[in-house]
Amino acid sequence: MLTRYSIPFALCFYLCTMNVEEIRSYCIGKPEAEESFPFGNDTLVFKIGGKIFLLLSLDSNPPQFNAKCDPEWAEELRNEYESILPGYHMNKKRWNTIIVDGRLTNIKIKELIDHSYDLVKPKKASKKNNETEK
Repeated sequence: MLTRYSIPFALCFYLCTMNVEEIRSYCIGKPEAEESFPFGNDTLVFKIGGKIFLLLSLDSNPPQFNAKCDPEWAEELRNEYESILPGYHMNKKRWNTIIVDGRLTNIKIKELIDHSYDLVKPKKASKKNNETEK
């Protein structure tokens, strides 16, 4: 397991320093992702197909966000990383709060965002279903 302490500090600083704007840019760069402020000006919400895949707190220091997660993997992540907690104000079985405090690499943060996006994005209709509609 790669930890903050197993790599040189300078490298970790480069790999573990996503800020709010970088998280926002990564999320809004996802195909068909939309952003809005349905819960007030301090929480930026990202949706795909009208469903939330990430909530980003704009007033937290360090930055933090809620991301959807497979329930089994959510438990594993919480046990492995101190900066991954049950989702704040969310279904704690299916959502994690990720604290971006330098203990997770940018690669891991992006993996968690990708996973949430993939869980929420609309599933494409199978080829068989499309053929029966003709």
